Amino acid sequence: MKLFTGLLLCSLVLGVSSKWYSFLRAKDMWRAYSDMREANYKDSDKYFHARGNYDAAQRGPGGAWAAKVISDARENVQRVTDLFRHGDSGHGLEDSRADQAANEWGRSGKDPNHFRPPGLPDKY
Repeated sequence: MKLFTGLLLCSLVLGVSSKWYSFLRAKDMWRAYSDMREANYKDSDKYFHARGNYDAAQRGPGGAWAAKVISDARENVQRVTDLFRHGDSGHGLEDSRADQAANEWGRSGKDPNHFRPPGLPDKY
């Protein structure tokens, strides 16, 4: 929650032009993240990445833009924290690339169920 709020405020302060309101439409990203945490289901993170980006992109160009900004920021922050935790070992680089591929898949309008793991409850 703090990360999302910080990204929102930083983006607004840095002046992201008139697209700032798009963050308001990207609640889908937060819902997907919350569902992922609630589900706590093995191998489901790519599905939730794709679903959040897909749902946000369905709201129009502003939603797709916000989804890209949020997804890129999240992956970049994760890469920095991994660097501090694991040094320059490349730890997590492939996972980050796979997350970004799932993000792009969803933003492009493709079905996020492509990444849905077997057995994930229908609630999600």
